[in-house]
Amino acid sequence: MRIFRIITILFFVSITTAQAQSAQKAKALLDDVSARIKGYNNIAIDFKYQVSNSAKNLNQESKGNVVLQGDKYVLNFMGVTRIFDGKTVYNIVPSDEEITIAPYDDQKDDLTPSKMLTFFNSGYRYAMDILQPVKGRKIQFVKLTPTDPKNEVKVVLLGIDSQTKHICTLIQTDDDGTKTTITINSFKTNQPLSKNHFTFTESKYPNYYINRLD
Repeated sequence: MRIFRIITILFFVSITTAQAQSAQKAKALLDDVSARIKGYNNIAIDFKYQVSNSAKNLNQESKGNVVLQGDKYVLNFMGVTRIFDGKTVYNIVPSDEEITIAPYDDQKDDLTPSKMLTFFNSGYRYAMDILQPVKGRKIQFVKLTPTDPKNEVKVVLLGIDSQTKHICTLIQTDDDGTKTTITINSFKTNQPLSKNHFTFTESKYPNYYINRLD
């Protein structure tokens, strides 16, 4: 019985050690990703968005693109253009010829495009997952598990190009079974942008109804 207990203890110690090493490797990789992102003047991304839940008969797919520079961004997604100039958010809906202008609220706008590339820096436990070859690239997946038990997200798998340290895939599974996948088809950096790229120009929309929120 004593030998059995010793073996059992050694078994759990080895598992704990392996988990700690996995977490350290995952954290180091994510730190590399963050450092790369912070080092770019701007980033231009084309992506595909998919969300599904068989229990809810949900299956949607859409494409979009976004240009980021620091916290500023221009996002085109599902027929809406969203501009954030660092202080104000502009939602432009061409199909309705309507524009909503609102001050940025950090409490409400907690998942901006810029934060999507760095959201993993806090609030998650890390572990290395599979290394998967995709179109000649080696994609290392990192498993993220929320530390907050009230978080509706069950797990996030973040696919990272082992060579460039760029995020190429995000797969999020919620407690209710909803699966959201964002696939980055194009990731370009330090693009030539005009000085007014993140500026909303009202004169470009003469016939639009403008809703200004305080």
